[in-house]
Amino acid sequence: MSDIPTLRRVLGETRTLAVVGLSADWFRPSHFAAKYMQEHGYRIIPVNPRYEEILGERCYPDLASIPEKLDLVNVFRKSDECPAIAREAVRIGAKSLWMQIGVISDEAREIAEAAGLTVVMNRCVKIEYARLFGGLSWFGVNTRLISARRPLWIPK
Repeated sequence: MSDIPTLRRVLGETRTLAVVGLSADWFRPSHFAAKYMQEHGYRIIPVNPRYEEILGERCYPDLASIPEKLDLVNVFRKSDECPAIAREAVRIGAKSLWMQIGVISDEAREIAEAAGLTVVMNRCVKIEYARLFGGLSWFGVNTRLISARRPLWIPK
């Protein structure tokens, strides 16, 4: 489900996100999104067998290795890898499965929904958080002002 009430509920109830495929490279979308969510009060648990630590958090090789409960599994992997990730999310008792923009797997959705997980697909967790909780504007700052007039001065 990707309707606004569902997105608000998932993001509002989530405190701990496992980010599957999180990269240590600052310029990768997974890193940017995870860092943004971390800066907005979420606990990020990196899942990537290539790294020991990302964003100051211990990195795990897979979801099963994480010793604590997860609210949300955020997937930055190819769509064909998602069914296995969905099965793992179900096994560990995650509450939600979130597949990023461009990540679409009906099979993963069916697996997760059959087990009672809320599923969000083809959406960016960072963009949706900013959109629904007041972090988007033309310059990337919440100005609380909506106007069709161009600013007289544009910062460089």
